[in-house]
Amino acid sequence: MTNKLKVGIVGAPRGQSFVRSFQAIEETDVTAICDLNIDTAERVANQFNIDQRYSDFGKMIQSDLDIIVVSTPMPLHAPQSTSALQEGKHVISGVPAATDLQQCWKLAQAVEDGKNKYMMAENYVYMKPNILIRELAKQGLFGDIYFGEGQYIHELKAFNEITRWRRKWQTGRNGCTYPTHSLGPVLQWFEDRVSTVSCFGSGHHYKDQSGRQYENEDTITMICKTTRGGLIEIRVDMLSDRPHNLNYYSLQGTKGCYEAARGLGDQPKIWLEEYSDQAVWQPLSDFEGQYMPEIWRNPPQEALQAGHGGGDYFEVREFFDSIINDTKSPIDIYESLDMTVPGLVSEVSINRDSISVEVPDFRSIKNFPEDLPKILQNSESISWN
Repeated sequence: MTNKLKVGIVGAPRGQSFVRSFQAIEETDVTAICDLNIDTAERVANQFNIDQRYSDFGKMIQSDLDIIVVSTPMPLHAPQSTSALQEGKHVISGVPAATDLQQCWKLAQAVEDGKNKYMMAENYVYMKPNILIRELAKQGLFGDIYFGEGQYIHELKAFNEITRWRRKWQTGRNGCTYPTHSLGPVLQWFEDRVSTVSCFGSGHHYKDQSGRQYENEDTITMICKTTRGGLIEIRVDMLSDRPHNLNYYSLQGTKGCYEAARGLGDQPKIWLEEYSDQAVWQPLSDFEGQYMPEIWRNPPQEALQAGHGGGDYFEVREFFDSIINDTKSPIDIYESLDMTVPGLVSEVSINRDSISVEVPDFRSIKNFPEDLPKILQNSESISWN
């Protein structure tokens, strides 16, 4: 390429990891950064030698940019992505894709109406063990996959007081409010989508610094049924006093099973019928030589240094490749919503005695909200004020 693609980033604090990843790609140039706090934008811009600094997102997306990175708080992801797409920009957004069903609809329409790429930057799917399990599942080595787990256990009470938006959008709502890190990799292994969810909570045992009880129950378990009858259990806990366990997964099929490491010297372990007559664990690393996909065989130094187990680099690299090669976005709008919408629907389930609620598929929704399941048409998952 003779001309580099110009990148603009909104949300300077989280955006720093995106700056590093895009600067590692020779064919892109981070030329603009935006933050409501102009001092923060100036500080990050000076750190990374970024020329253009904005406090007005609308002005930034009207400038001569090719790619917009949305790394702002959760409720801004969909509105800012939608606006950027409507301005003819490619968009890569933080997780989740949206915080209500109306945002999901508007975002999907913006992608469909335009010609530009959209990707939700779910970095956990690019972690080395998750990439390898995805390949083993694709090769059929697990047989018929029927059960999976994902857990995101990350105590954030003090962080809530620093990043105040989290107090409302992550622990100020009752349900599986931050599902994509846990659900995303497992959905890719199943190659399926969630059709119904039931959500359960463990009750309220903690209060914030002002003495107010958190609206979100401490441990949330979301039970998902997929369209082909698979079962997925997602646990999200951002309140319980305990050590972190951000990326535990398991997978069960008729010919094999997998469990991620749980700490204290544990390691990812797997059993595959094709490689063992007896049901005994083997280290997952035993299968890297034969099955590891190319991106993790000889990862660049930038990937090894990137956050979230290399995910922060690989998501940007593959998104850029999809633009210049005009191929499908690595996590396109509908896969992004497949990872996001079950969490929104879980809020309806848990607030109605954990009943099973249908998860809408935005591929088939032509009229909003009339095409939604009736239980969702007037629910709080459509719009949050």
